[in-house]
Amino acid sequence: MIDDVSKFERNISGRDGADGIIEAIFVEIGTTNKYFVEFGSFPCRDNTTHLSKMGWSGLVMDGNGTGVVKKEKITAENINQLFAKYSVPADFDLLSIDIDSNDYWVWKAIVWYRPRVVIIEYNSHIPPNESRSVTYDPNLIWDGSDYYGASLLALADLGTSKGYTLIGCDKIGANAYFVLTELACGKFKGGTVREIYRPPGFRRYTHRRIMPSISV
Repeated sequence: MIDDVSKFERNISGRDGADGIIEAIFVEIGTTNKYFVEFGSFPCRDNTTHLSKMGWSGLVMDGNGTGVVKKEKITAENINQLFAKYSVPADFDLLSIDIDSNDYWVWKAIVWYRPRVVIIEYNSHIPPNESRSVTYDPNLIWDGSDYYGASLLALADLGTSKGYTLIGCDKIGANAYFVLTELACGKFKGGTVREIYRPPGFRRYTHRRIMPSISV
């Protein structure tokens, strides 16, 4: 049983230790079709570049994409249509979401598709006892501030409603890792949101902006 996924952090082609964590998760639960979907990571395919080198296949999208990264504006309204457009299988191994804005709302909007593992950026500037997100705006672009994404509690509750268990976060408080609950049982210690939460160990924003009080 894995008690702390951050112990497995290792960078090969990505960052924030995701390569090692992803490997450890799939050692525990196994793989099926080795298919991934990642969006919002351009120009760095942070969480799937190494998987591609290991024989995985999948879809990578971004609003500024080029080449193998499909150039697509990603919204809650079109995410299911984009999956259909690129023939994403209904069941696949890994989904990675990092769009620095409407992450919560886009994940919430995904239906008909059931990834076994979900990696999603969370806003660790928000305390673990607060369930908050940015106001949904399909045209929202990160402005360099701490106004982005959603709190870990908001994402954990959303994950539960979709059948996922929060199993851990990376050490710097950037990404949260979820596994389908039926796969996570007995393989990951997990814990409460307060126990799993990691505060920000980075300084990405250039100025402060007050997060709106949106309860989700």
